Amino acid sequence: MRAGISIALGVTLWAAAVPLHAQDRLTLAADVPFYGDNTEFSNPFREGETLFGAAPRLSAALGLGEHASLEIGVFANLRFGSERASELTRPILALRLSSGSSTFVFGTLDPPRVIDPPGPDRAGPHGLVPPLQRETLAFERPYEAGLQWTTSHSRIRNDMWLSWQQVNTPEHRERFNAGANTAWVAAEGVTIPLQFHIVHHGGQQFSSGPVADSYAAAGGAAVDWPLERAKVRLELLGLVSRHVPDRALPERSRTGRGAFIRGALERDGWRGHMIFWRGQDFVKEEGDPNYQSLRRNGTYYGGVRDYAEGGVTRTFAPAEGVRVEASARLHRVERNYEYSFRIVSRASWRR
Repeated sequence: MRAGISIALGVTLWAAAVPLHAQDRLTLAADVPFYGDNTEFSNPFREGETLFGAAPRLSAALGLGEHASLEIGVFANLRFGSERASELTRPILALRLSSGSSTFVFGTLDPPRVIDPPGPDRAGPHGLVPPLQRETLAFERPYEAGLQWTTSHSRIRNDMWLSWQQVNTPEHRERFNAGANTAWVAAEGVTIPLQFHIVHHGGQQFSSGPVADSYAAAGGAAVDWPLERAKVRLELLGLVSRHVPDRALPERSRTGRGAFIRGALERDGWRGHMIFWRGQDFVKEEGDPNYQSLRRNGTYYGGVRDYAEGGVTRTFAPAEGVRVEASARLHRVERNYEYSFRIVSRASWRR
């Protein structure tokens, strides 16, 4: 691994010395997200946690023609206060194929996208609703590798991926997650979102643990109302889930459902939002535990789960390529009232 990182860093430094006449085929990029997230939770479903650090990426992309490029670089995830210099260090290696509004990536996936309008409830690695994939994974697991296909069209926006986290060994099963986040603009101001996510544990080489699946899907409608200086957005989604912790023990499996409602008001760099959730038997690995019907001690919640949150976000752009987002939220988890706050920023440079 050290050799691979050294090679990636060496290639990146070499690229910086390429003569200017070759720059039409070579792009240097630095992308540095900083994150500070604090959740003051103490309820039966989720514990509080502080995530504080940065996840820099340094890379060089070599154009291989009109529709292809090769990206090589280095990634690190730095947790401030840790005894280690980096919690995770990996080489960046990606083949990127583009045609029109579509891009296919083989290797290191693109970093978590910046959603506009921003908000802590929309900051997950692929922008899924929190019951499917919690937002803090963008800080806990900012590096992903596998396959990704994205489309950015006037009527269709799509992100589909397969990300490998663990290979099958005598000690543990393989593990990967895959998903899709698609939004179709059905009419002016009306969008139809369709989302799917699965986490799988398996592998045939070694039977080291149970074969497990956890997947869920969401679909509904989103309506935008532009005002004179603001915009209102209302989303209504229905969700279904299937949680199979061990295929050999089907009695442990759960099928669940839920309703997700989110309203937001945006104006002059400010965004206020409210979320209401009601679910039953909804369990989804990698989903936000505040929405789950699974307690921290591993027991199932036998009834209808309610959750609500309200928050405010302020976004700044103090310089070109720099974005700062500060937010605070109030959460109601059944009868528990708790709060969280977050400040994140991103500095990007390309040449």
